Amino acid sequence: MKQKIVIIGGGVIGCAVARELSAYDADILLVERAIDVSEGASKANSGLAHAGFDNKPGSNKAKFNIQGSKMLEALCRELSVPYKRNGAMVLAFDDTQTAVLHELLQQGMVNGVDGMEIIGRDRILALEPHTNPRVVAALHVKSAASVSPYELTYALADHAKVNGVDFQFNTEVRTIKRDLNRFILTTCCGDIPADIVINCAGVGADMLHNQISERKVTITPRKGEYYLLDREVKPMFTHTMFQTPTKMGKGILITPTLHNGLLLGPTATDITDGTDVSTTAEALRQVREITSLTWPQENLKTVITTFSGIRAHEAGGDFIIGAVEGAPGAYEAIGIESPGLSSSPAIGQYLAELIAEQHDLRRKGTRVPPPKYLPPFESMTVEEKAKAYANDPEYGAVVCRCEHITEAEIRAAIRRPVGATTVDGVKRRTRAGMGRCQGGFCSPRVMEILSEELHLRLNQVTKSGGNSRILLARIEDAAAEGDDRHA
Repeated sequence: MKQKIVIIGGGVIGCAVARELSAYDADILLVERAIDVSEGASKANSGLAHAGFDNKPGSNKAKFNIQGSKMLEALCRELSVPYKRNGAMVLAFDDTQTAVLHELLQQGMVNGVDGMEIIGRDRILALEPHTNPRVVAALHVKSAASVSPYELTYALADHAKVNGVDFQFNTEVRTIKRDLNRFILTTCCGDIPADIVINCAGVGADMLHNQISERKVTITPRKGEYYLLDREVKPMFTHTMFQTPTKMGKGILITPTLHNGLLLGPTATDITDGTDVSTTAEALRQVREITSLTWPQENLKTVITTFSGIRAHEAGGDFIIGAVEGAPGAYEAIGIESPGLSSSPAIGQYLAELIAEQHDLRRKGTRVPPPKYLPPFESMTVEEKAKAYANDPEYGAVVCRCEHITEAEIRAAIRRPVGATTVDGVKRRTRAGMGRCQGGFCSPRVMEILSEELHLRLNQVTKSGGNSRILLARIEDAAAEGDDRHA
């Protein structure tokens, strides 16, 4: 009988593990408490493929960051996910900070990072002319890159799905207990048995770990807040621009996005509620003040949105990856904060190979390749657009004017193996609603398409699942109900 494997958590780590395990002959289920994959930390981060120079040598962060970053470009190419090796600079504005750059350089060399050098003011300003001329030096890291975190997560999930992994959403795991030779996962939707359980639950991973292991761990939710600037204005920087790091993380940065916007942030504030993704005036003021040191001419008139993400900071400061101590058959990836995105391919591969070896899983004879999708309509040549329209006239109907997203692309996003079921799910898979008007124009039509594709009433369509309904009722229905009450 096939081993029953349950993965808890549908972020980039859980989906990377699912994809790797889908190469083996097993019964695999991924459960996620939200309505979609990539609803936690994986949807709201800086999207950086870190080179690995700032991780403590010998740590899991250093090990998996270096391995993962070297795998990421080929993986993104295979999965048709945006990736760009745009490089990074860590800036120093005085001699003390310059000394830190030399320490980071030496640390990066120990970790095996490629393409690093310390450069002076003239070279910095030649490469990035909008940098504060007060800059003294920078650690230039050519191997740093950018990747779309949610697009990577969706692609990993799709590849896992076509290779037999099942996905169950709106399913929060509340407890794990050992029952003879199996685990029983108590969820909001009933009990789920598992021979093997893999905890990739993000900010909730410590609670589940502590139920089955005597070695206790503690996760603190750490909020980071961001500004996103309109892509209609050419980004002022091509590199990711860091300042010297602090004990709270890599610091507040400025980075171009893969879709030609500019991202400023994140802050680092420890909070108690791991679901609190609100933004605050104080944190955003901090972003403005700190980034103005890098970019004195900073202009926030083109801000189109602010947002926040939550990372799972474990008290020990390192990733916890592998078999759960004292719980045979249980595995975990805990405390996966930065550089978790960069590390995800290596973490997925490591856990899958470890589990396969310890449980004698047999590789499948064949593996279904990743689904292939047409490139975004906006990026097509005139000839490609004509061909796409000839094959599907819905490429001629532009739904999102800001990002030039067509009806054909929205329907394709809903029909993917792990497809969109909400307005936000469509937004992150297609970019419809991510532009200047933030969905003000296209949301009604996106809702109509979701309603048609999923056979829902319009007032059942949600922004992001749960109670996030956009429409409560039809006006004529409410009017009729009022007439009935007064009859």
